[in-house]
Amino acid sequence: MDQWNRAIAEIENHLDGHIDVSALARLVLTTEFHFRRIFSTLAGMPISEYIRRRRMTVAAAAILEGREKIDTIARSYGYTSPDSFTRAFKTVHGLTPEQARREGATLLSQPRLTFRLHVEGSSEISYRIVRKDSFKLVGRTARVPIIHHGTNPAMVEFEESISDTDYATIENLSDQEPLGVLAVCDNIAEDRAEGSSMNYGIAAATHRSPPTGHHCTEVAAGTWLVLSSTGVFPQAVAAMWFQAGAQWFPSNPYRLIPGPEIVQASYDPSGSRVRAELWLPVKPTSRLDVA
Repeated sequence: MDQWNRAIAEIENHLDGHIDVSALARLVLTTEFHFRRIFSTLAGMPISEYIRRRRMTVAAAAILEGREKIDTIARSYGYTSPDSFTRAFKTVHGLTPEQARREGATLLSQPRLTFRLHVEGSSEISYRIVRKDSFKLVGRTARVPIIHHGTNPAMVEFEESISDTDYATIENLSDQEPLGVLAVCDNIAEDRAEGSSMNYGIAAATHRSPPTGHHCTEVAAGTWLVLSSTGVFPQAVAAMWFQAGAQWFPSNPYRLIPGPEIVQASYDPSGSRVRAELWLPVKPTSRLDVA
């Protein structure tokens, strides 16, 4: 986690100037594309939103102090005009800088992030690298909003709309890894911002033709990171996503590439414990022979 915390420190040191996201990505030994995606997953907001919130949190202190003009404060935090600064300030705090200086004004504060590994309910997490030929993901799919915390009502509604017959049909299509009925996220908004959208599907990995009315995604041959976890549901599943972004990618010469992100899970009879796999499409970086 040290690399991620160094990136946060770099942001803090440059709140009053230009912040180079590609340089932050290099600090955590990954690409800018991957850094932006994983930051959104870990922090629950895009990196651009975090930087804006932190700037407006620090700027609010200068506003309340009242020693400097608002346009001077705006320039000190990288805004070329008072109007653009006011819009950003209002987006974060819900009121303008002038209103913030009135007695009794209520402001919001974005704390500085600190990344720590704190996983509960998972007894073990391991990984493997799998190279697969092309295959199909066949099943049902829907476009749903991205929600970082708590239950996603659109996902729940979609899953409940699938009949037992459909679930059985999908399960019978499975003829290769990852086996069984799968939860699939695909065509995910690049910044993974709260409220943006993605395709969510219940599907099987197969070579068979899709039944009438079922959606089919052709998946190209490629390399997959497979993380495995056993533990309490849902913490054990969440732990795999966290480990991928916070530990595995910064420490291994691979990068995440666009493609379906797949969870395969099997539960004990009580439904409280789970054995799960997370399949992520990856590509070796230049540090590996990619031939």
